[in-house]
Amino acid sequence: MSVILLGNKKVGAKEAPFIIAELSGNHDQSLDKALAMVDAAAAAGADAIKLQTYTADSMTLAIHEGDFVIQDPNNLWQGRSLHSLYQQAMTPWEWHAPLFKRAQSHDMLAFSTPFDVNAIAFLEQLNVPCYKIASFENSDHALLAAVAKTGKPVIMSTGMATQTELAESVEVLRKHGCNQLILLKCTSHYPADPVDANLATIPHLAQLFNCQVGLSDHTAGIGVAVASVVLGATVIEKHFVLDRSEGGVDAEFSLEPDEFSALVQECKRAAVALGKVTYGGTDKEQASRKYRRSLYVAEDMQPGDIFTPANLRSVRPGLGLEPKYLPMLLGKPIKKAAAKGTAMSWEYL
Repeated sequence: MSVILLGNKKVGAKEAPFIIAELSGNHDQSLDKALAMVDAAAAAGADAIKLQTYTADSMTLAIHEGDFVIQDPNNLWQGRSLHSLYQQAMTPWEWHAPLFKRAQSHDMLAFSTPFDVNAIAFLEQLNVPCYKIASFENSDHALLAAVAKTGKPVIMSTGMATQTELAESVEVLRKHGCNQLILLKCTSHYPADPVDANLATIPHLAQLFNCQVGLSDHTAGIGVAVASVVLGATVIEKHFVLDRSEGGVDAEFSLEPDEFSALVQECKRAAVALGKVTYGGTDKEQASRKYRRSLYVAEDMQPGDIFTPANLRSVRPGLGLEPKYLPMLLGKPIKKAAAKGTAMSWEYL
């Protein structure tokens, strides 16, 4: 699959993993904190920051009972009404420009997830380099079509979508002009358990849809994300927070700056470590070959003495004959004198 250009950043199998810091609602409705998050994400090595562009009213109805209240004891936001949750988590639209500008000052990419066509129109005015589609919106074909028509690269989380649903969504995107697509394997539970990550799906998705695949990770820590790189993930999206102890709507499954820095470093290490199929040692290992075991004369010997396990041993370093020849040599006479510590060679037979 070919390299995709997101702004001035190359994304592809032969590039370092592209790491996105998702700000989400962890700014706690403070622009100063949001700007500080952008600065911290840049210092941690993020390639991009991502916002979410919506209002509570564009996401749901202002009803605080019945179907509109989260009723799941395993849900992080149990008991909250959808409207109040989105009201808390939303990023004010007037913040987008200053946040994008701050990211650009750090040579970071800045883009967003739109949740309706009005958000797309707004983001187009800000000239975003690409779009992200959230897991819960990947079945909204009208939204997908509108994003695709911008002609910009699309990054879409898979979430709960079945293979059939994904196929339909990808078809809509491509039909309406999206020819640069990255899918993100995603587990839409918050926080997600690593056992539910099913990272083995990553190469299957890449093969199935002939596109780059990455990971939108809602687990704690960095292990799942690093593992995904080994399976071919080219993009990693992770929620970001300045300090988990201060709370924040997504704080529980977000990384603090030092953790995010470790994520960036370890994902890059994992990508480099993949390398290629090779045997026999690297160029740097060749100098170490002399420290392997080999056959050495272990006692002073005179011509005609018989090689025994006591006077011919397999030891380090590796400058003598290979140990595999020891059974062949035992019981045979030495041809000429050899002092203890002589590297065994054929000339002594």
